[in-house]
Amino acid sequence: MRRTAASLALASALAATAVVVAPTTTSASTPPVKIYKVQYDSPGKDTGSNTSLNSEWVVIKNMTSTNRSLTGWTLRDRTGYTYRFPTFTLKAGATVTVRTGKGTATSTQRYYNRAWYVWNNTGDTAYLKDSKGYLKHSCSWTSVGTGSKYC
Repeated sequence: MRRTAASLALASALAATAVVVAPTTTSASTPPVKIYKVQYDSPGKDTGSNTSLNSEWVVIKNMTSTNRSLTGWTLRDRTGYTYRFPTFTLKAGATVTVRTGKGTATSTQRYYNRAWYVWNNTGDTAYLKDSKGYLKHSCSWTSVGTGSKYC
């Protein structure tokens, strides 16, 4: 009888502990800051004009309710073309678009300042890494399809 009572007490204690350490409703698979969408094939012919270059872009989204510093973070492709964020804070729930061509940086638009395309239409991967070089999110595609991809 004592063993049964002790076993029941232990089982109750373990069950109570399990409730305390149960996972939260935040999904572990959704990173706090992620690549949200990539427009890897600029519409029309690839002429290399600044307008065409800036029609190729990556949207990065803060999925949280707190501001996030992206200072020193990088966005790069498989080849190694890299955009490095200067001192920059992405507001809670906000997005920033990183365009391939030239332009004036704002809180919602950033620019690689390149003279030719970064993202390969037939397949590539966008990598988002923090200031220490840790991969935070990536997004891959293998064919032109619609020319864009939600990640």
